[in-house]
Amino acid sequence: MKVAIYNPYLDTLGGGERYTMAFAKVVTDAGYKVDVQWKSSTIRKKLEKRFGFNLNKINIVRNIERGDGYDICFWLSDGSIPQLKARKNFLHFQFPFSGVNGKSLLNRMKLYRINEVICNSHFTKRFIDNEYGVNSRVIYPPIDVSNIKPRKKENVILSVGRFSQLTQAKRQDVLISSFERLYVRGGKKWRLILAGGIEVGADKYLKKLKNMIIDYPIEIIESPDYKKLLSLYGKAKIFWSASGYGIDEEKEPLKVEHFGIAVVEAMAAGSVPVVFDAGGHKEVIRDDKNGYLWKKGQLAKLTEVLIRNKEKLRLLADRAHEDSKKYSYEQFKKSVEDIL
Repeated sequence: MKVAIYNPYLDTLGGGERYTMAFAKVVTDAGYKVDVQWKSSTIRKKLEKRFGFNLNKINIVRNIERGDGYDICFWLSDGSIPQLKARKNFLHFQFPFSGVNGKSLLNRMKLYRINEVICNSHFTKRFIDNEYGVNSRVIYPPIDVSNIKPRKKENVILSVGRFSQLTQAKRQDVLISSFERLYVRGGKKWRLILAGGIEVGADKYLKKLKNMIIDYPIEIIESPDYKKLLSLYGKAKIFWSASGYGIDEEKEPLKVEHFGIAVVEAMAAGSVPVVFDAGGHKEVIRDDKNGYLWKKGQLAKLTEVLIRNKEKLRLLADRAHEDSKKYSYEQFKKSVEDIL
């Protein structure tokens, strides 16, 4: 049995790429022969280093011919509907596309060859189903909850996300400003760590952030590898995200968090998430149960509650850790095997 896999964004090494490689791992472990389309085989080592997967069994090929001659084709969409040619075809949406003429006659014809449309969250599904006139299936991204574990905790607030001001800005500038308020109001024993990859064109933004943190215990870690991320998650007591801040998610759904892989990774490590109330965050976080969903002006205040109430911090951390298990690789594998 032969499987063809296509993702046009592999070298961005983001959540969608982890999702794609997890699918590849499931089918290779099941004994399928897997070809991944990419222009250079050097991508394999980059993917392994970033995500911690062993990808020795996959083949990197120049062209999978849209699945022609394959038993299965897994295709990550850029918003368009491809004309797939495998015996069984899965079209995956990481982004909640809207306003792209999804219900055109040509798209409807192409969708006839698609066996399953798959989304990474119910937030994404809501927009995809409305835009393309489909009934997609939600398969949550797999989180490495077996390897991401609590370690000796420190007074650390962590944020993980690309340094970018493009489509989905992580708004580290908002986090820095909030930490400054927290610091002067009693958070002087705490420090903030901002970790993430550097997106092309982000140099000016990164320079701005570095200028903002000069007088505060804030550290910026650029492009950490997987081992470093495990260490950061393990020691952080609190996790912050401002993704989606200042965005109307109904008008610009692409600009908010569609699921929030880093949030669940932090939960697995027993870090309490305090994340902006938008997009996929609302599926993962049960407010005041396993973390907090914050609105404008609340981030520092809600974090103060956790800093001052150690029992509350411990209780939410325990619940967050337990809730992270529903997003395990084993759950993802079961869902993929169901559609296979």
